[in-house]
Amino acid sequence: MTVYQAVGGTPFFEALIERFYDRVATDVLLRPLYPEDLTDSRDHMVKFLQQYWGGPTTYSEERGHPRLRMRHAPFVITNAEATAWLGHMVAAVEAGDLPEELENQMIDYFTMSTTHMINAM
Repeated sequence: MTVYQAVGGTPFFEALIERFYDRVATDVLLRPLYPEDLTDSRDHMVKFLQQYWGGPTTYSEERGHPRLRMRHAPFVITNAEATAWLGHMVAAVEAGDLPEELENQMIDYFTMSTTHMINAM
């Protein structure tokens, strides 16, 4: 069974990203990094995470290879932005009522990928 299946599929990821972006929308450090309308950002992230965790490959079909570091290169991401982003994502994951093993697996992934996105001092 994939993580995608274990968490209940698309509804889990939609709720996760809703919780995450509700926090980002009010974050004075992160909000300027995003477009005014967060609709596409939310949609892209849901599809990416679904695909990453073993669900539909819609993200790659619509947008090509994820290339996360390349897609984030235009944005200045210091430790401060990464820490804020990760804090919001960890809170969103923790609010998802997942079994501890799945929660830890997701948090470990987000911690690793967030660190990888840092591109400035």
